[in-house]
Amino acid sequence: MRKDDLCFLAIAELSGLIKKKEVSPVEVTEALLGRIDKLNPRLNAYITILKEQALRSAKNAQEAIKAGKYIGPLHGIPIAVKDLFNTKGVRTTSGSKILANYIPTEDATVVQRLSEAGAILLGKLNMHEFAFGATNENPHYGPTRNPYDTERISGGSSGGSGVATAASLCMGSLGTDTGGSIRIPASLCRIVGLKPTYGRVSCYGVTTLSWSLDHIGPMTKSVEDAALMLQVIAGWDPKDATSAVQPVPDYLTALRRDVTGLKLGIPKAYFFDILDGQVERAVMDAAKVLEKLGASIEEITIPYVELSRSAAVTIVSGEATSYHEEYLATRPEEYGPDVRMRLETGRFVLAKDYVKALRFKRLFREEVERVMKTIDAIVTPTTPIAATKIGETTVKVGDRTEEVRALLPRLTTPFNMSSMPAISVPCGLTSQGLPIGLQIVGKPFDEPTVLSVAYAYEQNQPGGRLRPPE
Repeated sequence: MRKDDLCFLAIAELSGLIKKKEVSPVEVTEALLGRIDKLNPRLNAYITILKEQALRSAKNAQEAIKAGKYIGPLHGIPIAVKDLFNTKGVRTTSGSKILANYIPTEDATVVQRLSEAGAILLGKLNMHEFAFGATNENPHYGPTRNPYDTERISGGSSGGSGVATAASLCMGSLGTDTGGSIRIPASLCRIVGLKPTYGRVSCYGVTTLSWSLDHIGPMTKSVEDAALMLQVIAGWDPKDATSAVQPVPDYLTALRRDVTGLKLGIPKAYFFDILDGQVERAVMDAAKVLEKLGASIEEITIPYVELSRSAAVTIVSGEATSYHEEYLATRPEEYGPDVRMRLETGRFVLAKDYVKALRFKRLFREEVERVMKTIDAIVTPTTPIAATKIGETTVKVGDRTEEVRALLPRLTTPFNMSSMPAISVPCGLTSQGLPIGLQIVGKPFDEPTVLSVAYAYEQNQPGGRLRPPE
């Protein structure tokens, strides 16, 4: 196998070769760094590249594995993280000018857990400034460019994570998701993006956008890889007050559960109201694949879903503006125009409206849980549209003209409000060759079912795993 071909493997495939000592962590790291040198100037996925540190870590992993001290499937695997995860001694910009020179003194909990599992950190990934946007058009570090069409957006706010994973500039990555920021770039870049249940993964050491809605999860080339990364980062953290005291199941074992007999709900109302026709066909074709595998499909209705977006905007605006209060007062000119506008708007969120939005969030979660008592998972499109061109602010969907930044998170935000686990998996391409995503949503802390449905579809989808054009 050529060295460059190693970059295109999934983590699960590569880890077996590393364990058997057929491939070394140094070989893989060098190959990935070579691809980064070649492609990152065009794709702009990385803000910071840790070449020397990554090679040192790879040599340490190689020596440990040679000495018989292999510690698990992420040992010697090069990964990257969105640039709002604290990394000790390495700048963490949060995609901003304000934190351009911020050097944390400790790792975020998830970064520490990945390091303890033997993963190698290649660098920090580009993002929408302070994670407050869905396109990843960053005024300070430039836009990330979709590897399927470099004139188009990657989706955000974890756009660098989506691009780096899709273009094989890392083996897997971490992102954050407040209204869809893992699943949107996963959908637009043709990778797997998993938002776990709220509280399943620690947020300690991660720049906050919204305390009530932030989630952390893996972005990978395959569902199995998502399970491998989740296994390492999941679990209670005493440093994080939102962290849930819940046992962590064996996700790999759950992955291969038979989906025969599972009941899957498709909410046509709202989720199919404003939708590109090619996206709708791809998602309904995916539902037919799951039906052939033995799952049953039924139409469902999610009460109050049309109100979830506005309630989420109230919560995020209020909490984000509170978090940024000091910077807004002292360094407002250093924000990009779009993010500053959103933060300034948050000043007008009244306490009574914020409290009402939080009360709605609880009511909405209860309603979605009630609906899910009769089904095992929900299936929807991930995004209503494929990737738009960089700089486009509106898009035509049928006979409607919609704002891109409002449309992209339309179908993902409800499941941040319900706190439920949700995954996006690739389910086809448009006639222009642009990726389409399928969203699968489960009950609270039932990531095993979400992963098993996603895995079953992935293993039986037409076309299999694709590489973007070089």
